[in-house]
Amino acid sequence: MDMNLTAEDLEFQNEVRSFLDENLTEHLRNGLALTPGVFVEPDIGHEWHSILYKKGWITHGWPAEDGGMGWTPMQTYLYEKEVALAGAPKPAPVSLALIGPVLCKYGSPAQKERFLPRIRSGEDFWCQGYSEPASGSDLASLSMRAVLEGEKYILNGSKIWTTHAQHANWIFCLVRTDTTAKKQAGITFLLVPMDQPGIQVTPILSMSGDHEINQVFFDNAESLLEYRVGDEGQGWEIAKFLLQNERGGSCFAPKLLVQISNLEKHANTSSADDDAMKNDSDFMTRLAKLKLRAHALEFTELRIQADIANGRPAGPQTSLTKLISSNLTQDVQSLHNELFAYEGLQLPLERPLYNDNAPKPIGHTAGQASLAGYLNGRAATIYGGSDQVQKNIIAKRILNL
Repeated sequence: MDMNLTAEDLEFQNEVRSFLDENLTEHLRNGLALTPGVFVEPDIGHEWHSILYKKGWITHGWPAEDGGMGWTPMQTYLYEKEVALAGAPKPAPVSLALIGPVLCKYGSPAQKERFLPRIRSGEDFWCQGYSEPASGSDLASLSMRAVLEGEKYILNGSKIWTTHAQHANWIFCLVRTDTTAKKQAGITFLLVPMDQPGIQVTPILSMSGDHEINQVFFDNAESLLEYRVGDEGQGWEIAKFLLQNERGGSCFAPKLLVQISNLEKHANTSSADDDAMKNDSDFMTRLAKLKLRAHALEFTELRIQADIANGRPAGPQTSLTKLISSNLTQDVQSLHNELFAYEGLQLPLERPLYNDNAPKPIGHTAGQASLAGYLNGRAATIYGGSDQVQKNIIAKRILNL
């Protein structure tokens, strides 16, 4: 793999940097930095979404024929990297990076015409209906039923850990349409409007007190036949495509390297220089090891980009980046909490932490969201496929064990 950037890549990188310098406000940076959840708060995400949409850079991961930028894999990676280095929020990832690419690949012409423009503009905000109370890591065992009656499906059951369902006006769901076939073969992919009497969203508060996830109940809720993506029984194939995007559809390493760099900066400062963590050899050794792991992850991600550039799909190696990045994220958060010590043990329940009414931090602002971020990050090795699931995929599909 050639690691040297072409003249065109360097020109593009400079264009991205100039755009970020001109458009990324301190308010947006603070919004991301002081959001302890997995996803940025919707108001911050939507504000940045509008800026990117106006620029025409909102759907860089989509095919050009469906409204994508037509960037090369390297340009896409450079964009993601510069965004991470600048501290920019990530707008509506469920809409843009999950359901959008699914519709580009599997959606009918009518579905593309209806939904893709509204995803690009931000008019529609999507959530994901995959996991169920008894079906998480073994997703194929899901039991939520959808029965076709005439031109509509009748849905009964529930989905859980549904991020930002309280803000969404659409949910895409894996549902069971056939109870007699092999469990993977009886699953169908449906688009469901949230604004209807048969749907109830119940909040689930995380250990940090954040309301980011929910349980969604379906009681004779309806979805039109025209909202089915693909054929009946094709849902598992579509789900695997989507999960590959979720696990490795973007770059994790640059964001982690920024977090590690920030840790280094904080470790080098203290009210009394003798007490600075830079003088703690054990802490600095662990920090250096985290940086080496993050750089190794970046090279793995670049190899995947090289595969894509050569016409090979991302494939099961995305499970490798998911496994590594999830564990590395948790280790970075642990060290972050250790660095800020008592300052990092703050757990204000007010949200958001970046508005005028936010509680004042005890000590450094970066410590205010430290514990909440650590607690929310415990789920990193579960959501999007647990560590155990990723290891099984790697063993079976990469190592052929």
